Amino acid sequence: MPAPTSAPVQILTVCTGNICRSPVAERLLHAGLDQVVPGGFVVSSAGTRAMVGDPMQPASADIVRTFGGNPDHFVARQLTGNILRGVDLVLTMTSGHRGEVLQLDASLLKRTFTIREFARTLDVLDGRAAESAAEAAAADAAGAGDPLAANTAFWRGLPARAASVRHLSLPADSSENDIIDPYRRGPETYSQMEDELAPAIVSILRHARLNVPA
Repeated sequence: MPAPTSAPVQILTVCTGNICRSPVAERLLHAGLDQVVPGGFVVSSAGTRAMVGDPMQPASADIVRTFGGNPDHFVARQLTGNILRGVDLVLTMTSGHRGEVLQLDASLLKRTFTIREFARTLDVLDGRAAESAAEAAAADAAGAGDPLAANTAFWRGLPARAASVRHLSLPADSSENDIIDPYRRGPETYSQMEDELAPAIVSILRHARLNVPA
């Protein structure tokens, strides 16, 4: 178990332009996780070929509002090695983005997943209630009575546990790891993005709620 620290868990979401997909994931994960453990997470995003300085696309902002998030004051930024430094978990929108993250920082191999892939592994872990309870109890002990430290300990150990059940959550088609890119496409493509992304976010938030520090 990593050394206990009350520093918030650092999560980064990644897509291409950082104006459609990863901003939605960022803002909805932030809103949901902050309800579970206030102050326990910092969620940010970046793009592999970012439209630097641009706001979130209006259709993406509408999706964020629909699910109770706040799309305001968002500014796209380019993914860099400096941004990746110190990140606990990277959630990409496609397998291609995952590869680009690892080209920048290969040390993140075991902490980088597509968001749909990560969500499926958490669904597997949620089905192993006894094991999850043991991991949460160990994190509580590591936190020495500090809920934020316990939360950080739990989430810093989570990528390794997720990777250990990756083989149990493989999709029938590898395309099911990816979130469709709706940029410059119609409302139906944004709806498809929402349909692919929302269940993944729900799974991540459910896992967080099931493992709130004591």
